[in-house]
Amino acid sequence: MKWLMVAIIVGSTVLGDLLQSFEMKRHAVQPQDLRPGRLAGMLAGLARRGPLVLAVFLMAISFFAFIKLLSIADLSFAVPATAATVVLETVLAKVVLKEAVSWRRWAGAFLVAAGVALLAV
Repeated sequence: MKWLMVAIIVGSTVLGDLLQSFEMKRHAVQPQDLRPGRLAGMLAGLARRGPLVLAVFLMAISFFAFIKLLSIADLSFAVPATAATVVLETVLAKVVLKEAVSWRRWAGAFLVAAGVALLAV
């Protein structure tokens, strides 16, 4: 059960972050949108962006799955195991979002993956 929760957390977090990044790169919020008179319009515009709404929904799933995971597993397991999101997000940032990923970020992702593997045993 705990590994199912980890899979749900990792999957929904990665997909939510990917959708959020994709949508915000397409339609970045401008500083003038944050003025008090324009805030309501900006929030309404954000609510009409399907990928962004889906990203928020996925992050909510991740949050509630993490709460469930904490009820059945130790915190010292839950936090490191869900750090696998770092590895998947790095790979997907490169492949899907076409971001430039430096060798230091790849090394960091590899170290996180090694740490997750050590703690999973």
